[in-house]
Amino acid sequence: MTEQLQTRLTSLFGVDFDRADPHAAQELESMVHLMVLFATLPEIPDAAGLFPLQGPLRDSYLASLEQGDRDAIEKAFLELYCHLHMHEAPYTPEERQRVTETGGYWCHAGGVSPLIKAGPWIGPGTVSADFGAGNGLQGLLFQKLYPHKRCVQIEISHRMVQIGRALQAWLDIDSDRVEWRVDDVCNQSAAGYDFIYIYRPVRPEGEGKLFYQRFAAELGATESPVVIFSIADCVREFLPSSFRVFYFDGHLTCFRRGLEASS
Repeated sequence: MTEQLQTRLTSLFGVDFDRADPHAAQELESMVHLMVLFATLPEIPDAAGLFPLQGPLRDSYLASLEQGDRDAIEKAFLELYCHLHMHEAPYTPEERQRVTETGGYWCHAGGVSPLIKAGPWIGPGTVSADFGAGNGLQGLLFQKLYPHKRCVQIEISHRMVQIGRALQAWLDIDSDRVEWRVDDVCNQSAAGYDFIYIYRPVRPEGEGKLFYQRFAAELGATESPVVIFSIADCVREFLPSSFRVFYFDGHLTCFRRGLEASS
């Protein structure tokens, strides 16, 4: 079933990728891998009822795959992905107040584009980080699609990290490949990572501005190669000139310094 599904999805979605783009084949492969993964994994054990729609949404996705309509497949897949990402996070009142004070986004899904475009920038030795990871699904999918040394998940909510650990088990990712840090992102350093994913965890003003200034200063203090995938970007104005934008689509901004894409 898996091979047949891969072949069918590759045929259906291959027309969406620009063949002139040297990374198009890899992006298509990653997209198909992700869609097959969501079709073949069992439902997440959910005694607490955190994913109440996963059953119906998964059924809808599987039905769309049977019907073979590309638009219906994409819509059903994205609805399932967003539901598992969790729109509404179970923060404590103290955690919620802190995120509100610093202007963080409430666990919005970062989308599939970062996932399929990250392949050339993550290798076996990569140490990646997600600043404001929520339940960690995005970082876990980076690790699942492109197995690498370690993914560091930084998230203020204890409960979200618990959920993330369950998702890690669901995705069958070894414990030594993911490090969970329950902490305010404002306390965490940007140094020491090869790949950083960040979805505006704080507003760039007040304490949030200090976070971005320190984030950029820590990266500027070394010349180490690093790639940043930034959603709803707030880091560009703070980064040193050694970083350059290599992709922008209005939602995702990608920066790099001293690194070339792998083939």
